[in-house]
Amino acid sequence: MGRVEIRIAGFGGQGIVLTGHIVGQAASIYDSGFATFTQSYGPESRGGSCTAEVVISDEPIDYPYVQSPRVLIILSQEAYAKYVNSLPKGTLAIIDSDLVKPSPPHNPVPLSIPATRMAREMGRAVVANIIMLGFLAAVSDLVSTEALRKSILASVPEGTGDFNMKAFELGYDYGQKHRKRS
Repeated sequence: MGRVEIRIAGFGGQGIVLTGHIVGQAASIYDSGFATFTQSYGPESRGGSCTAEVVISDEPIDYPYVQSPRVLIILSQEAYAKYVNSLPKGTLAIIDSDLVKPSPPHNPVPLSIPATRMAREMGRAVVANIIMLGFLAAVSDLVSTEALRKSILASVPEGTGDFNMKAFELGYDYGQKHRKRS
């Protein structure tokens, strides 16, 4: 696998930091690899820009910061405008189609999932990030699906595990049906 860099960006209150934590934990604890996790967010607790960056590798990581992401998960239009134009060729870009409207030309076209709408239909918009993780598991091989499941269960509040697993499976199933990359 080598070094793989992942950037997750959106706004405060979307679970961006938790999403990065779950991916890093899945890679390092449950897939027995190595991971670093950094985060940045604006002074506003909700609504300000927020970014989580994860570096995963099968060997120790000497530099913990993302320079050239292989995966970019975007959950806001502002984050899309900030990060999409500087993407390296071959980057897997994933957007929440309810919150991000891509502007052409973007090559390759980002994969999209209506994660926020799906979460609202489940009755809790706060699980859109977990739906997005299920989608990520279906369209990439960065972290094993089982490691992501275990990491989610270890990271979400007690008593919400079943609901979060339903959200993960919803995103995973959507990804299996709509994926364009393996």
